[in-house]
Amino acid sequence: MSFPGPGHRRLDLAFSSKNAVGPDHVYAIPKRQVLKDSDMKQWENSEAYHEYQGFILSMNEAVRGKAIDTRLEPSNNVMSVFQMLEHFNKLIDETPPIDQPQRFGNKAFAQWLNKIGECVETELQKALPEKFHAAIPEISVYLKESFGNSTRIDYGTGHEMAFCMFLLCLFRIGAFSMNDRVAVVNRIFVRYLDLVRRLQCEYRMEPAGSHGVWSLDDYQFVPFIWGSSQLFGNKDEIEPNMFLLERTVLDHRDKYMFLACIQYIMKVKTGHFSEHSNQLWNISALPSWSKINQGLLKMYKGEVLAKFPVINTSLFGSLIKFEPLQHDIRTPVMTARTFTTQVYLWNSLSLCVMERRNQC
Repeated sequence: MSFPGPGHRRLDLAFSSKNAVGPDHVYAIPKRQVLKDSDMKQWENSEAYHEYQGFILSMNEAVRGKAIDTRLEPSNNVMSVFQMLEHFNKLIDETPPIDQPQRFGNKAFAQWLNKIGECVETELQKALPEKFHAAIPEISVYLKESFGNSTRIDYGTGHEMAFCMFLLCLFRIGAFSMNDRVAVVNRIFVRYLDLVRRLQCEYRMEPAGSHGVWSLDDYQFVPFIWGSSQLFGNKDEIEPNMFLLERTVLDHRDKYMFLACIQYIMKVKTGHFSEHSNQLWNISALPSWSKINQGLLKMYKGEVLAKFPVINTSLFGSLIKFEPLQHDIRTPVMTARTFTTQVYLWNSLSLCVMERRNQC
């Protein structure tokens, strides 16, 4: 996943130019394909890898400069999926935490997730027109994987990725169109974030695979990418160095995903921000939201898509295929200009990091 340029557009096309599957499409139950470290090379050369990157980039472009409160007319399918998440949220009310000696990992989460497993196909049948029902056994698997692990009672970027794959599948079957992209992010994905944050708090869920203070965040990554895109040229004149100010966060958390993420961190963590969220503290010194967005895209590739523990749990079926790339949509040879841009960005980030650490 490169910075904007020819390669960026090609990856976007890997998602946006693909037609929806036809009525005769043969669906398949998704399964794990990356079982050992050596399988990562196949993943990086697969259709799934490039189409998923294209999906992330396409959504990123769609919400550029568009706050959550941007006026929209969501399609019926978008609203139906949104309402389905509302139903899942109500199931939390019916599944309160249980008394147990352990402080973290309340076992009531497993009960809640079991309820989701029992109703998910029925809820998808309610949400989607009948012509899409043949896809439900496949796409429901991604949705069930989107909320956390019932054994470890944890949640991380792999579960977030499963939900993004669920959304990608809805585009692939034709339930969503390219015109739905802003609503998919600003309505459905935002509602999903509210839901999983409530799960994390209610059931004291552990972060899956966190790197502690050196993580971007214990639980999420994608909302920082799409959220920074929302802040391009924002009318509230919020600059990157302002997202550390509590007043800015409280005033604008309902309008921008990025600030909602910061508010959640401030809620669940104590101490100086530079100590518990060092990566975010560092990037607040970058000069623009564009630079932050570009850096986060690069970081997502390295810290999520290139990590075996994350991709080891990812699932692949007929819609997100673990097959060799058929057409060369990979990033072309880097031009001198692109290379210079990347060096500038990462030298700038490195300088910001060193300056920040000297302030500690």
